[in-house]
Amino acid sequence: MEKNDTLIFGIRPVLEAVKSGTKVSKVLVKKGLTGNRASELMGMLKHENIQVQFVPIEAFNKFQGKNHQGVVAYTSPIEVKNLEEILPDLLEKEEGAFLLILDRVTDVRNFGAIVRTAECAGVDAIIVPAKGAANIGGDAIKTSAGALNYLPICRVGSLKTTINYLKQNGVKIISATEKSDKMLYGSTLKGSVALVMGAEDTGITPEVIRMSDEVVSIPIKGKVESLNVSVATGIMLYEIVRQRLG
Repeated sequence: MEKNDTLIFGIRPVLEAVKSGTKVSKVLVKKGLTGNRASELMGMLKHENIQVQFVPIEAFNKFQGKNHQGVVAYTSPIEVKNLEEILPDLLEKEEGAFLLILDRVTDVRNFGAIVRTAECAGVDAIIVPAKGAANIGGDAIKTSAGALNYLPICRVGSLKTTINYLKQNGVKIISATEKSDKMLYGSTLKGSVALVMGAEDTGITPEVIRMSDEVVSIPIKGKVESLNVSVATGIMLYEIVRQRLG
């Protein structure tokens, strides 16, 4: 458990917490959990784009003495924003919307470091998938040096659907991967843009790459073939900043 997280145990308490608008960042669910109440909970979690992690019963051993019923929710002090609610105002900005999409970046410390840099660079919002994203809890807030208190986080059910929505609204999708032959310095990154960064081990989802308006890379001159994702994100973000200031 991360520091500053509060836990909610049991199917009904978690259901009521979600219904009441409690900020839930992740829910652990026992594999194979069945029943009408469990089905209702799963439907609500999907509707609210809340991250669900299916785990074996052994994962609940650390909650001995708690009536968890195979369900434990982690609450977060961070309020998750609705992208469709905040995007119209961002698009009205003179320089356009400045968004960051994190595709399967699950390491909490990398996530926190990215948020810190993004806030300093003036990013308007960070978009993460409901599944395959870092838990937004105490460790993430600490690593972000408090930036998570200022930078909106939007959790979405489908990156594909979200990217289509952004493109329909005139947002340019820029994916960064070492597999591209095009250097970021040769790209026009002004206007409304959404930068996509992927996990160090798996990179950006191939489908997201195909949907991108541009796919660029950071020049690597040394023997190590790749950068830490938080460092790479910083380089990409500040090239966008440089062009927006130019």
